[in-house]
Amino acid sequence: MEIPSLQQGFERERGLMTQEKPLKQDDEQESLRIGVPREVGNEEQRVALAPSGTGALVANGHEVYVEEGAGHEAHFQNDEYVDAGAELVSAPDDLYERSDLIVKVGPPVEDEMELLQKGQILLSALNLGGTTAEFLHHLMRLQITGIGFEFIRDPDGTFPLVRMMHEITGSVSIQIAGRYLESNEGGKGVMLGGISGVPPATVVILGADVIGQWAARTALGYGAHVIVLDTELGSLRTLENTLDRSVTTAVASEHYLRRAVRSADVVVGAMVTGGERSPLLVTEDMVQSMAPGGVIVDAVMDQGGCIETSRPTTHSDPTYRRHDIVHYCVPNMPSNAARTASYALTHVLVPYLLRIGEAGSINEALWRDEGLRNGTYVYRQHLTKQNLASMFGMSHRDIELLIASGI
Repeated sequence: MEIPSLQQGFERERGLMTQEKPLKQDDEQESLRIGVPREVGNEEQRVALAPSGTGALVANGHEVYVEEGAGHEAHFQNDEYVDAGAELVSAPDDLYERSDLIVKVGPPVEDEMELLQKGQILLSALNLGGTTAEFLHHLMRLQITGIGFEFIRDPDGTFPLVRMMHEITGSVSIQIAGRYLESNEGGKGVMLGGISGVPPATVVILGADVIGQWAARTALGYGAHVIVLDTELGSLRTLENTLDRSVTTAVASEHYLRRAVRSADVVVGAMVTGGERSPLLVTEDMVQSMAPGGVIVDAVMDQGGCIETSRPTTHSDPTYRRHDIVHYCVPNMPSNAARTASYALTHVLVPYLLRIGEAGSINEALWRDEGLRNGTYVYRQHLTKQNLASMFGMSHRDIELLIASGI
């Protein structure tokens, strides 16, 4: 028998009547104990909650524990969190033990994995490019409810956290490219915008969605000649209309990719595929065709990258040269604008955290909220994302049926 989808708000009852549980009333709000640890992986400088967000949560009856120094790299001081009503915690193990919900920017690194508590809620990015089967198995063993930034979806179909970070990534990628084009950074010594009588740099952007769009906007603002390639004609058409046909577009066929990359002073990798690894578009021999001193910024390294010669780098050692081309491949690029990015995260996360509290439990919150439900990749002891199951050869269960059946 075909089980009807519950995606339209769980209002369809046929086939599930014996399994459904009644919704709780709004007056059963639960006080959450929310932990905000200091980020320790990938030289991350963002913090998941700014003091303003902490204040909003405390005002709604929740307890917020912030590890000392969690906001330091984004220039949020400990006193600001205390003034907002948070409790400072000096030891990360103490923070994890006292919290029933952990909200952080990056996924837990190895040392943090040991701090997770059975039955906790983990709200963070997943970073598909670095996800391992062991990480997922560890969460399932602990019956963690894992909610990934990449998967949270608003009612209008957009992915708000992804979009915010992608806007920042697109803009920052061009600022970075301009820096590494400079002679003292080993670049070609070319200005993005050129000057009177001297043509501007050619910036080739792979991908016409949010990262590509904001990279194109920023590059145009500098005065660069911008070429955008994408595998979807509709995305290119939308970009052209949005930017008033001020960019050159082409379908990302091998023919056009080779021509564009060969002419490029800068190549920005911005191609993402929802919930999956970024597709590989530029091959090593295409990179070899670029003029010496060119710059590659692979802005989707957190999704695996879309250029064959890319490999992950860090903020402390962000570049390397291959075929005499400068490569910048830092996975967490929004961390370069840590304060802006932290505010952006806060603006999106706080409403979701409030809704979890209003629901009274994470199970009830997932029942009510399609965005959170879609964001969940591990629920109790089950993997709930088919794409992750395919990546690692694991089994998965439909989260809607798991919630409805109370498994």
